[in-house]
Amino acid sequence: MQPLRLLAQGLSVVLHPLAVPTYLVALLAFGLPAGVLGLAASARGPLVGWVALFTFVLPALGTLLLVWLGVVNSVELADRRQRPLPLTLAGMGFLAATLAVRFTPRFHHALLVQVLAGITLALLCTLLITFWWKISAHAVGMGGAVGLLLLLQEELFPTQTAVAGWAAAATMLALAVAWARLWLRAHTPAQVAAGFALGIGAALAGKAVL
Repeated sequence: MQPLRLLAQGLSVVLHPLAVPTYLVALLAFGLPAGVLGLAASARGPLVGWVALFTFVLPALGTLLLVWLGVVNSVELADRRQRPLPLTLAGMGFLAATLAVRFTPRFHHALLVQVLAGITLALLCTLLITFWWKISAHAVGMGGAVGLLLLLQEELFPTQTAVAGWAAAATMLALAVAWARLWLRAHTPAQVAAGFALGIGAALAGKAVL
């Protein structure tokens, strides 16, 4: 396998849109100052675990089941017409994670609800668009991550270089994912650009739940 193809596929797998919510919540739980979320240390690991279960494990298992049943051809979902059902399953998981954090006292914090609500909104918009156009879900996920970290930097940590560093790293990874999706010919430049715009917009819109 060509090294560049292997790199592009690796980036697409590691930074899969189902994995991004877990990365973001783990960053909020363990990568920011301890007092930001006000969560007990004993709640942080379970929080990340529950988010991973609802937003990654269950949707991924649902997609694998659809492949096994012959409903979709592969987990890559290259055919736009096969994407709505897996995206619907993922949306249900994302919504469940948002509600679990919102109504579980040991996990509840407005910032976490904002993050998960923005991600859920982005996925639902992706689902609707997918009925007509193959927008890049990878770009939506990475755009949301960049938008969230920029929002944190501006509103909560304007003097924190660590948050600025995470935002810069997310931006570089987002550009790498854009290259990967284009190199693999999974999307057009317009589909990738629209995905980033949607992800950033949803991250900002999630602020409305605060």
